[in-house]
Amino acid sequence: MASLWRAVMGESPPNADDYDGVQYWSNPERTGWLTKQGEYIKTWRRRWFVLKQGKLFWFKESIVTRGSRPRGVIPVATCLTVKGAEDVLNKQFAFELSTRSETMYFIADSEKEKEDWINSIGRSIVQLSRSVTDNEIVDYDSNR
Repeated sequence: MASLWRAVMGESPPNADDYDGVQYWSNPERTGWLTKQGEYIKTWRRRWFVLKQGKLFWFKESIVTRGSRPRGVIPVATCLTVKGAEDVLNKQFAFELSTRSETMYFIADSEKEKEDWINSIGRSIVQLSRSVTDNEIVDYDSNR
């Protein structure tokens, strides 16, 4: 029953396979508090976010250790855009992260924090898309 309640409340922790052994507790690319809109019930909750190796994790607490379990994870490779969203939400310092199937909304504590998160996530999206396209390059001249 507790797991059903967590799922309904948008608090269902991710499967360990979702984070592919990423050591989110050690040397992250970016960390900080963001307010995130819930997936199922659209309430706003303040969470500690960690960006590392193409994954955006969130936690209830800012002290993240090897034993910490993320409340959620977004594989940045699935994201198409990250951009400001003040006009969409009518909230200051808001930004959105979009995949093919959904758009997630976040609110930073300042304009600088918002821009830093957008830049960090955007850089990660570009790096991941570059690694995918580099592997897909076909040299047609070598097939002759």
